[in-house]
This record gives sequence, C-alpha cells and structure tokens, in this order.
Amino acid sequence: MQAHEIDYQIFGEEMQYVEIELDPQEIVIAEAGSFMMMEDGIQMETIFGDGSDQQQSGLFGKLLSAGKRVLTGESLFMTAYQNRNFKKSKVSFAAPYPGKIVAIDLAQFGGRFICQKSSFLCAAKGVSVGIEFSKKLGRGLFGGEGFIMEKLEGDGMVFVHSGGTLARKELAAGEVLKVDTGCIVGFTKDVDYDIEFIGGIKNSLFGGEGLFYATLRGPGTVYVQSLPFSRLADRIIASAPKAGGNSREEGSLLGGLGNLLDGDNSF
Repeated sequence: MQAHEIDYQIFGEEMQYVEIELDPQEIVIAEAGSFMMMEDGIQMETIFGDGSDQQQSGLFGKLLSAGKRVLTGESLFMTAYQNRNFKKSKVSFAAPYPGKIVAIDLAQFGGRFICQKSSFLCAAKGVSVGIEFSKKLGRGLFGGEGFIMEKLEGDGMVFVHSGGTLARKELAAGEVLKVDTGCIVGFTKDVDYDIEFIGGIKNSLFGGEGLFYATLRGPGTVYVQSLPFSRLADRIIASAPKAGGNSREEGSLLGGLGNLLDGDNSF
C-alpha cells in the first residue's frame, strides 16, 4: 500500500466534520481553508501540489502538477498535516457548507475516483489529486461545472463533500442516469460521462434548468448532491438587499408600505 493508512470518524448531521487519527509520522493532505482543529504534536506544512509519488520530480514537475490544480479553480498549494508525536494524534477538517462528507476508499474503486471540482476535502498522503481532461469538445463548450473534474488516484482514503442531501446510485452496465452538471459529486472510473442538450424551444427558453445536463452511463457508482454550492450561492445573491437597502421583499404584497411601517422611508 503506497498511501498512508489512516483511521477516521465523521461527526454531525447537516454541518459535518471528519476527525482523522494519525499514527506517528503519518500524513494527511487537505485543501486550504478546510482545517478545523488538531491535537498537540501535529505539524502543518504548505506544499506544492499533492506531494504524492505520482507528482513529477524536480521543480518543473512540481510546478506543472500544481499548475494543473489552478485549472480546477483550486489553490496552487495544499497543506500537509504530519503526526510528529510518539503516539496517535487527531486532526479534524470541516465541511464548507451544509451537506455530507463522503469517505471513499480508492482501493475498493479500482484506484481512481472522478469528482466535481471543489468537492475534494482531504486525503491520505500518497493520493494523487489531478484533473480529468475531457476529450470531447461538447463537454468543454457546454459542460459548465461538469467540464473539468478532479481525478483522485491511489489506494488510500479520500474525503469529498456534497451539498444538501447525498444520493448514491449503482448503475448497471449500459444503465443511464441524467443529472444536472452541478449536482454531480463524483463517480467511479468505469462510468462514462457526456454532456447532452435538453432540447425543445420552450425547455431552452423558459425551463430555468439550463440548456445541458450530464449523461452518466454505467457500470459504476455515482454520487449526486441535492444542493450544489453554485445553486446555494445563486439563492443567497438573489435574496441579498439591493443598493440603497431595498430587497426583494419590495415585490411582496405590502411592497414599499411594509418598509414604511418598519420606519424605512427609502422607497
């Protein structure tokens, strides 16, 4: 086994965090900003890329590996947490928004898992975090969030985050699942994915669901989220107060009268 063998426990329901127990000298890598807490004896170190054995040696190789991460919208750097104690120590990483943390054992999935960009939370040292380039032009032009996916390779544990409620679908050979591109969390290496046009003038102009969706074809395992972060952000932005302190509540039954009753006469 090349990756460090780590133990873990996931806590919480809606806002989860994962607690990872490291043996002496064991290392876990994580995205910047996911750290929650750690016990004494664990040392943090910022590294280029993922620090895996698959990362090319030399300065150019490290820059190339780290540069690929920029294409997925991630930072050039990752953080490694190593247990420098003579006993087991724990470090915890928190989910960035309400949802579920999914533990993926790459050894059980053939050594590779493809996930949505920004879904990756942390992994055992030795796991390679790269990008999955699409070879089809349609995915590049119309895939949106589903175009550039992250590729997790190795034989260790990885942890990815989903928004809202998580669904796990087991696809038989040839079975097809159509999913909003933003709702994909990830899938196993044997799943074939493509981008498909919804079709229909009314669907395209008035459907409100976008023009394209992802088509996933089995065999394999697919994880789907009910609330991708982009959808959550759109709802927050749409409900945010407008310039001058007015909000969408002005379109309610009371409209400006409601603001007047509240002592706000700026309508």
